[in-house]
Amino acid sequence: MDMSVFLTLAMFATLVGLLMSGFPVAFTLAGTGLLFGGFGIATGLMDFTFLEILPNRLFGSVIRNELLFAVPLFVSMGVMLEKSNVAEELLESMGKLFGPLRGGLGISVTIVGALLAASTGIVGATVVTMGLLSLPTMMRRGYDTSLATGSIAAAGTLGQIIPPSIVLILLADVMSNAWQQAQLNKGMFSPVPMSAGELFAGALIPGLILVGLYILYQISMAIFRPETSPAIKNDDREPDHKIYRRLFTALLPPLFLIVAVLGSILTGIATPTEAAAVGAVGAILLGASRLSSAMLRIVLISIAAISLLLVVSSSFDLRMHRDVVPTSDQVAYWAAIVLTGLFAVGLGVSLWRIRQTGVLGEVMRSTLRISTMIYAILIGASLFSLTFRGIGGDEIIENMLHNLPGGQFTAILLVMVLMFVLGFFLDFIEITFVVVPVVAPALLAMDGTYGPIWLGVLMAMNLQTSFLTPPFGFALFYLRGVVPETIPTTAIYKGVLPFVAIQIFALLLISIKPELVTWLPDLLFKD
Repeated sequence: MDMSVFLTLAMFATLVGLLMSGFPVAFTLAGTGLLFGGFGIATGLMDFTFLEILPNRLFGSVIRNELLFAVPLFVSMGVMLEKSNVAEELLESMGKLFGPLRGGLGISVTIVGALLAASTGIVGATVVTMGLLSLPTMMRRGYDTSLATGSIAAAGTLGQIIPPSIVLILLADVMSNAWQQAQLNKGMFSPVPMSAGELFAGALIPGLILVGLYILYQISMAIFRPETSPAIKNDDREPDHKIYRRLFTALLPPLFLIVAVLGSILTGIATPTEAAAVGAVGAILLGASRLSSAMLRIVLISIAAISLLLVVSSSFDLRMHRDVVPTSDQVAYWAAIVLTGLFAVGLGVSLWRIRQTGVLGEVMRSTLRISTMIYAILIGASLFSLTFRGIGGDEIIENMLHNLPGGQFTAILLVMVLMFVLGFFLDFIEITFVVVPVVAPALLAMDGTYGPIWLGVLMAMNLQTSFLTPPFGFALFYLRGVVPETIPTTAIYKGVLPFVAIQIFALLLISIKPELVTWLPDLLFKD
């Protein structure tokens, strides 16, 4: 066996073995990279200069990578919304609205799961929150245990595919690099970039299709097996005007925040990092507004101030270092200063009040812990991938995929099966940073591939399916940790199987009809 092939196989086997043993992921990646880098240098397969360029690689791909700045901002936005009882109010309001219908609570769980996915983007937090809040209500109303737990687990995994999510942010960075590498390998020395906004746009329609299929399944169960999803009795129902008012007040703020963040990215008004900053600040104001009526007034004044500031800045020239400054521009300049001061004071008061409740400290600690974990894994993965390329592993993988019988179809199918199986044992971060950089350039270099956006969405939905599939799906472990012990694990497995079938159907659908992924990015981002 060729030494390069032997080291490549041994490197992957060592990595998988250490990861499955429970050793910390970041240290496993970095340690495996250093170990086999030493072997490669000792055997003459790898030049030492590969390791010398690591600091410059990290500085360029991690420290100065503006897209990755969005990670802690989106994490803080999601954690703040999680701690602000947004999900609880949404579930209660949606439940009262759809409750009189058979399957109404299940539909409510799916809709709220989709909204939380778009606002938090953190799968584990969504599954746990939905399990704690909705499962007791569904059990009390007589819902079938399997249907209830399956609905919650499936709704929680929507955070993988509905933008903006941490998964798509990280996948966008990796796929962009892989796309550029694939174009360079094909002799295109002016590669066309791929933005995170394009991947968000590509994932939006498949995500909404999944939500629609979930709801359709809930309706089908209510029709054909009505005993599994009973309606809420009329004597428990509030008057319609109270339900609509409560739903409006619970739904409008997070929906407005989602539209502001996602809409600014898709329309090109803001980059993902800028939109993430808007989302983080908006989550702080939203959390503060729920503390008291006085804080609600302060938050509304702050929002009015920033809205007027945007109007003033777009209507007047606020540059004062001109030879002639009209009086109207001078007035607008000082008005902008006052409005900025009002917003800063409102934001400061909001932060202070949230800090007094103890929520701000929890949010900061969670954000720091999650972001540090992501960056540490990214640094370890950079060393691993550098060594992997140094010993010729990328060429081996590319040749293997290109020489498979069946060409592109077999290659993509093999990679999807590999990622699906790895999803049982590894988190999406490890798979994104380790597997995708290795296989994506080879797949994208093949003729007939529909491009990085389609491949990225396919990978994200595949991982979502893996995280939902018994017996090792991560979502099932999260849910098992919060459901009562009286509910058997087999009931959870039975409940998620129809949703896994829906996921597989959706995967086949976007494989056969790639236009479902590529249409919106082409519409929004192509000239």
